[in-house]
Amino acid sequence: MSPTPVPGRPAAPVVARTAPSGGVVVRTGPDACPTALQVHAAADGGLARVRIPGGVVTADQARVLARAARELGDGHLDQTSRGNLQLRALPPGAETELGARLAEAGLLPSATHERARNIVASPLSGLDGAGLADVRPLIGELDAALCAAPALAALSGRFLFALDDGRGDVAALHADICLAAVAGGGFALLLDGVDHGVRTPAGDAPGLAVAAAEAFLAERAAQGSAGWRMSEIDQGATRVAARLGATAAPVRERRDPPAPPAGVIGSGAALAVIVPLGRISAGQLDLLADLAAEGAGELRFTPWRGVVVPGPADAARPAAAGLVTGTDSPWYGVTACAGRPGCAKSRADVRADATAVVALDPPRVAPRALPVHWAGCERACGHPATPHVLVLATPGGYRVDGSDDQTAADLDRLAAVVAGARTNPTYPAQETGA
Repeated sequence: MSPTPVPGRPAAPVVARTAPSGGVVVRTGPDACPTALQVHAAADGGLARVRIPGGVVTADQARVLARAARELGDGHLDQTSRGNLQLRALPPGAETELGARLAEAGLLPSATHERARNIVASPLSGLDGAGLADVRPLIGELDAALCAAPALAALSGRFLFALDDGRGDVAALHADICLAAVAGGGFALLLDGVDHGVRTPAGDAPGLAVAAAEAFLAERAAQGSAGWRMSEIDQGATRVAARLGATAAPVRERRDPPAPPAGVIGSGAALAVIVPLGRISAGQLDLLADLAAEGAGELRFTPWRGVVVPGPADAARPAAAGLVTGTDSPWYGVTACAGRPGCAKSRADVRADATAVVALDPPRVAPRALPVHWAGCERACGHPATPHVLVLATPGGYRVDGSDDQTAADLDRLAAVVAGARTNPTYPAQETGA
């Protein structure tokens, strides 16, 4: 099978081979990450990214987002690997109306800091009893503290904060600054995933995160660097930790994160759904908002292109609407970039090709199978931060990392190569910061 044809490019066989992950990123230009107010000019129109700290919205806010997608965009919202949302196909000038709607709904508290409000949080925190602390109250506190610090408006849209309740789910996402709950109370400060021994009580945690971000900016300036992330400045984590007074030997904790949630959580404390390819329609979001209104009144978007509905919820309704409500779905763990026709840099309509492979109805996903991400070019936008198999469209066809070198001549063969790479990779899977 060849990638879905792109005008001007001949069809080609699918080539599957292994490749190591890339090296250190060097930034040579300004940060162009879109915001709700500064859109990116994509091939299908304006692209706006709405920051959703911790992934949490009220039912009413979800309806505002659904209506904006329906009336201003293409009727869908794309979930990002940080739990944020994107609207596509916006006409020129639509960002003004979008910004006004978001501000009225309480989703745009700071125009100056919008790009920097990237906060992920354990989506099941406080719901299933598996964490060491409930991090949900810290989301709003950290967001407010971040927006109140003038210097932090200079953070890149790639800089990431994480609030982990101790289960290790979002701590695995390569956040620049992570507050992770520890046994005995309080939080550990992780810088680019490294623990330098800094501890803080919950009440001081947001302030510590802000101080760490300010220390990053100071160290970046001292180095004369243009780096956007902790890993992009020389000895970033070590030097930022020193600025905070850390003296302990650094430790990088390695453990397997829990699988992304899907289905009924516990004895009905919540319902977790997965959105195929992270593309949720306005109608699907309205349905989830209705379920939220019947329960705890909120939704939690996850970094794994899912949504958690706190409180008892009927799984049959979202399943009937095309959302995934179980880990046995062939959609579980499958993500993709926008691809053609929305992105001019893409070599293929990767969403259509991923859908075609899933539609073959292969055997159910093996337990702990690696996620797979389909990408239209080497940027691999939206790829997971944790180990995964990359299916990359190249000028000569698809390249599947995590498998032996081989050629897939048709759809069935490509599906087999991808399935094999997910369950038995012969090369270390991709693990890169997002």
